[in-house]
Amino acid sequence: MTELSPNAPNPENAVNDTAQELLVKLRQKQGNWVEWGVAIAYLQKSGYNPQDIFEATGFEPIQQNQLIVGSQVYSSLEKFGASEATRAYYGMRASDILYELRLLAQEDRAAAADLIFLHKLDVDEVRDIAKALKDFSRFSAPPVGFTAHPGDAVAYQVWKLARQNSDLQQRSRLIAKGLRFAHSPTARKQIEQLLIDFTNIASKPAPTLPFFRLESDEDLPQLVPVVGELPLTPNDVKAVPIITEVGPFRIVKFTGEQAWVSLPGWHVLRSAEDPVGIIASSDIFPNPTHIKIEPVLVVIDRAQREWDASSYFAVDDDGKIDFQWFETAPKNQLLGKIIVILRPKRVLDEDFTKDAWQIDE
Repeated sequence: MTELSPNAPNPENAVNDTAQELLVKLRQKQGNWVEWGVAIAYLQKSGYNPQDIFEATGFEPIQQNQLIVGSQVYSSLEKFGASEATRAYYGMRASDILYELRLLAQEDRAAAADLIFLHKLDVDEVRDIAKALKDFSRFSAPPVGFTAHPGDAVAYQVWKLARQNSDLQQRSRLIAKGLRFAHSPTARKQIEQLLIDFTNIASKPAPTLPFFRLESDEDLPQLVPVVGELPLTPNDVKAVPIITEVGPFRIVKFTGEQAWVSLPGWHVLRSAEDPVGIIASSDIFPNPTHIKIEPVLVVIDRAQREWDASSYFAVDDDGKIDFQWFETAPKNQLLGKIIVILRPKRVLDEDFTKDAWQIDE
């Protein structure tokens, strides 16, 4: 075995020294926000949890996430040729703006940032712009009259909304917005056509999302490991691993990466051929009537991969899983149809429900 000489540098000490330097830098707010995001990412990869970083620097966990993601988006601007003015502007401020571009492909972020900088958009406007660009990117080819330029992508979204709107005042606002963003002459012509064509195209409503919620204590899943069938030995009993339940859905993990969750035997689950579960946040779905953001368990049937307009699907979105409804057949690879979106049971005091005598009273 080769031993380090007394003067050989210890890699762990080097990491600790770097971490301490970064913590001081963050605490004293040295540098710009992009450097802060890079520093926080390094600290988290080095084993510091967000709460530790918060206590040492004052950056709250939610702010840490915004800075990390924003700095990653900023690196995309440098890599894919955003203008010098755009990079200079966002290098000093507005991490919340770049954070909203996180769902776009890296090669699309630079053009989007240039567009946002050009029009001096605020974070709420950027959120809508990012969604329009994301939806537009799913076309295998731009719709007739529009180009792949981000301005035309926004103009197309506005053009589509205007055609579906019968309120003349709202329609006029949308037309003005479309003309503001339209980049190509053909896109501008499509928008201007709406000034004389008042045909109202009814929008196709998105299907209802299959939300379920565990309501009663009896519905809460409980997995019990099975030792086997007699005859058995004491070692067989001892060999069964201890089950650890994680999170509101009581997911069970054993050694390794495998995990299971027990769900009620609803017909939609029993009829699925190849169901698998994915943990997500409820705000990943269009959710105008449900304000509360909470964890959800999304169950997809991997056997159902043929598109239909009445369902939501899990899709391959540039190597990441996303959940979407498509009005027309998409170019994205479909990974499975969403059959259940499970909300956790509302529990005011989880420890209270563990005491049978309290429940009986």
